[in-house]
Amino acid sequence: MKYLIDILKGVVIGVANAIPGVSGGTMMVSMGIYDDIIYCITHLFKQFKKSVLMLLPYFIGMAVGIVGLAFAIQYLDKNFPFQTRMVFIGLILGGVPMLFQRVKKQKIGIANGVVFLIFFASIIAMQYFGGNGTDVALTIGVLSLIKLFVVGVIASATMVIPGVSGSMMLMIMGYYNPIMKAITDFVKAATSGDWGNVLHIGAILVPFGIGVVLGIFAIAKIIEWLLNKAEGLTYSAILGLVISSPVVILMGTALSGIGAVTIVTGIIALVLGGIFALKLGGE
Repeated sequence: MKYLIDILKGVVIGVANAIPGVSGGTMMVSMGIYDDIIYCITHLFKQFKKSVLMLLPYFIGMAVGIVGLAFAIQYLDKNFPFQTRMVFIGLILGGVPMLFQRVKKQKIGIANGVVFLIFFASIIAMQYFGGNGTDVALTIGVLSLIKLFVVGVIASATMVIPGVSGSMMLMIMGYYNPIMKAITDFVKAATSGDWGNVLHIGAILVPFGIGVVLGIFAIAKIIEWLLNKAEGLTYSAILGLVISSPVVILMGTALSGIGAVTIVTGIIALVLGGIFALKLGGE
């Protein structure tokens, strides 16, 4: 049963990473698995079997969330943006009490408050001043593939950091829509047996995927070092990142012209997301 629940948690993380403005790292924190995932990633080669067994269900779920649900998430976020975003705000808020408990275990001083405010404000500023980049064309060429690798590193690093949306960074750089389209086109080609297109799209996605993997390892090492050297300040920073997330999500959602039905269904989605996060985090 726990294995299936861990897969479900991975699905939530994967779906979160597919929506601009929503952070997969925040979902990890909200569900109480952030420290475990960071530990397993940084100790993958030292404790290979233990780390793989723990990470496997999460990565299976993430693959389902990113690839298998890419079509559904794009549809829901396009046609029901407010309700979709409110679900994720609920998921985030449902995990905040547990994060507060972690912070309360540390010595709290003025420095913690300053760090909290800095990271809270930085994420909001990133959303406010970031804007959207012009979509780039994905092609097969040495320079293009190198760029895809670098973009993968950047995107994955931000996916792991709570409060920072990897998909938002992809959008700012102009790679979000092309990458999402490439993933959906890859799935379509694979299911229809169009192996020529599978190879062509795969050649584009592979360097991006390698960059994602290496980026995750790099940022996990940095976060582990910070937790070991300054755990209290690091959790204050994470709390600032997490609490800023609902604000950032709402900033990226069109709120003008929202009717009563949308508001009510959005509130219901918020509550359900919060309950879901509390249930998952309590496992």
